[in-house]
Amino acid sequence: MINRLNLPTGIALCLAASIPAWGLAQSSPSPAPVQMQIPVTLPPPPPVVIPEGISAEVWHHALAAHAEAKTAGQTTSPLVTVIDYSRPATEKRLWVVDLQSDSVLAREYVAHGEGSGGLEATRFSNRDGSHQSSLGTFITGETFVGIRGRSLPLHGLEPGINDNAYTRGLLIHGTQTVSEARALRGTMGVTEGCAGVPSKSAKRLINLIGTGTVVFVWYPDRGFLTKSAYLDHQTVAESLEALD
Repeated sequence: MINRLNLPTGIALCLAASIPAWGLAQSSPSPAPVQMQIPVTLPPPPPVVIPEGISAEVWHHALAAHAEAKTAGQTTSPLVTVIDYSRPATEKRLWVVDLQSDSVLAREYVAHGEGSGGLEATRFSNRDGSHQSSLGTFITGETFVGIRGRSLPLHGLEPGINDNAYTRGLLIHGTQTVSEARALRGTMGVTEGCAGVPSKSAKRLINLIGTGTVVFVWYPDRGFLTKSAYLDHQTVAESLEALD
């Protein structure tokens, strides 16, 4: 406490005017600087590279199928084999694509099951004895040499759609009735439900695809579109709309 009695009158008055009644003056804190939020603009996702010959619809579904299988730990391979049974058997409708390099490693003719149709497949089944091909997402098993030569078994991942594939004996294998010569004549052989490829390229193709890779088999079947959990959901809506 300052004793004003011992100070000159002028100084005492100045002190009295400058000191608040509750004591020494307290300095108020400076307001914190306002942090300006600078909006962050993320770059757009890279465009989807569609391999030559594959339709955008089929490719979006194939990418979704591979991503789902990878997320579920069912594959670690960057390869995906696409079979498009909406095309006639006289066209090369099988592709092997490397997703890391966006490159087509192989393109081939492939037969469907005799129960699925003639040159054009329209019927598909998960039932043993139907001799029809199955749709959906598969993982390849261990290569073996059997009565059809070098073969690659298919394990169906989709309940009710293709999960009987292995017990049905569905394979990728070579067959003499599938060839470019037949395609040029407008004919092509059929199988008992397997994906039959030309005998002369079967060994190379099967070694390329290998074990533990995704095989995606497509046809715009309404039941398949509504049941499969491996398809691209946005594209499914567009596919169903196109069927109406």
